[in-house]
Amino acid sequence: MGDLVIGARSGAGEPEGSGGRATRSTGSAVPSSAADAAAQSADEQGNGTGDAPDGLRDESSLEGSPEKPADKERKPRSFWKELPILIGIALVLALVIKTFFVQAFSIPSESMQNTLQVGDRVLVDKLTPWFGAEPERGEVVVFKDPGGWLADEPTKQSGNSFVRGIQDVLSFVGLMPSDNEKDLIKRVIAVGGDTVECEGDGPVKVNGIALVEPYVYPGNTPCQMKDFGPVKVPEGRIWVMGDHRGDSLDSRFHMDQPGGGTVSVDDVIGRAFVVAWPLNRWATLPVPATFDQKGLAAAVPLVPPTAGAVGAVALLPVVRRLRDRTERRNPS
Repeated sequence: MGDLVIGARSGAGEPEGSGGRATRSTGSAVPSSAADAAAQSADEQGNGTGDAPDGLRDESSLEGSPEKPADKERKPRSFWKELPILIGIALVLALVIKTFFVQAFSIPSESMQNTLQVGDRVLVDKLTPWFGAEPERGEVVVFKDPGGWLADEPTKQSGNSFVRGIQDVLSFVGLMPSDNEKDLIKRVIAVGGDTVECEGDGPVKVNGIALVEPYVYPGNTPCQMKDFGPVKVPEGRIWVMGDHRGDSLDSRFHMDQPGGGTVSVDDVIGRAFVVAWPLNRWATLPVPATFDQKGLAAAVPLVPPTAGAVGAVALLPVVRRLRDRTERRNPS
């Protein structure tokens, strides 16, 4: 049998005179013309002068080179590095909220029992006064000392200077009630223009209308042995009383001072609208129904609505003439 042929033909014709013989070389046999073509192709590829596509050349040139590492995502900042920033933002937000929106106050005395107990924390709405809203009858409000109401009350401060410093910072940003601010909390009984009075066992009367006061401390009478009035409350001022009439140095006890016991609305910090702490004492502070009685606001001047009604009647003929003239010009 003949020799085994190993390899592949190049596809070129055999040279003349070869007789179809294959030359045996190291276990493989290739036609001479095919071997020359393969060698030339290998040289061209090795020298980079062949016609291989650019992509293939680039890949071959990168063989053996270290792989370029992919761009890594930026590592997030450490929590401990971000913590001071978060604390700073929280303090700024708390300061803004305290200044313009809501502030917490602590109840220091029994003057508003049983509506409020000592140690209760109330939230006070400071936003509506910015828009010109004034206190209304029945609201529980916090106000600055009008002058002399708290002259004899000592301020409560911690004896530890470090603790006191922390309290001052937290109270400044509104995260903690201040111990040294001289603010009071009472219920508004009458507003500017009202006439308020109380005699004997009561009841308290506003513009001649008797108030039914279920919020008064049990065992107390509405006047609690401190008769007053009738007092005409000046415009821009309010008459305030504590719910614990037997333990509240309110408007009744300051009638000999400037303002006649009334408080300027400019001294009002805001309305207390909810008991926020402790949680088992959580409650809203709505206006009692007794202040919704008809006629309670009788002292409010009726000039504006009356003048409006008179003006409307006076202008009615003019309006009719204009309407008739328009219909004549534009008949349907």
